[in-house]
Amino acid sequence: MIHPTAVISENANIGDNVTIGPFCVVDDNVTIGDGCILKSHVVVRGPTRIGKNNKFFQFSSIGEDCQDKKYAGEPTELVIGDDNEFREGVTVHRGTIQDNSITIIGSRCLLMANAHVAHDCVLGDDIILANNVAVAGHVHIDDFVIVGGAVGIHQFCKIGAHAFLGAGGIILRDVPPFVMVSGQKNIPQGINSEGLKRRGFDKADIMAIKRAYKTIYREGNTLEDAISKLSAQEDNVEGVTVMTAFLKTAERGIIR
Repeated sequence: MIHPTAVISENANIGDNVTIGPFCVVDDNVTIGDGCILKSHVVVRGPTRIGKNNKFFQFSSIGEDCQDKKYAGEPTELVIGDDNEFREGVTVHRGTIQDNSITIIGSRCLLMANAHVAHDCVLGDDIILANNVAVAGHVHIDDFVIVGGAVGIHQFCKIGAHAFLGAGGIILRDVPPFVMVSGQKNIPQGINSEGLKRRGFDKADIMAIKRAYKTIYREGNTLEDAISKLSAQEDNVEGVTVMTAFLKTAERGIIR
């Protein structure tokens, strides 16, 4: 169903069973997959490719030009997967040629009211961004990350899979996989063990990840020493391997 007040470019590609509500705007070079819902007052600029069964609530702005003064109108892109939910006032911007010219959001993510995802960000699957989260440019967030309300993430930071960021923090360095941080100083608080249990991690793997956390944060090791020790004791535990690989690529340093 397309409401008569919606403004849709004749160059847009609209899939089957798409609902576009009152006062929505769909621009040129936009593809909207089957089963998507645009509630009302949603603006989608292009080039943007949206997968299936995504839901966009009122006043969300998707695929707009980025807020980067270097941007000069180059044809950059936004790509969104399937089954995501974008709540009221969410903003997601396209990429820049200073990176890979693309912003990517995976599948089954929930972006709560007034969350912002800037240019060139890459978000994986099953991510939750709570109300008023601000994700700066070039940030990478891996699968199953939960970000609490009003968190700000500095540009170029990387957030590892299954991490949990407590409300109100400012993230200035990379956060390793599985780690929980909280407070304005973002002090590490252990691993996200409850989240791992819910996602099917067995007890032995969780204990191995806890030991890896202790090596990184509780034994006084430098980052280089921690990487060396973890590399020597991975023992085919996938979670520890993931943590070690993340540490090796942490260009901004990690939360300590």
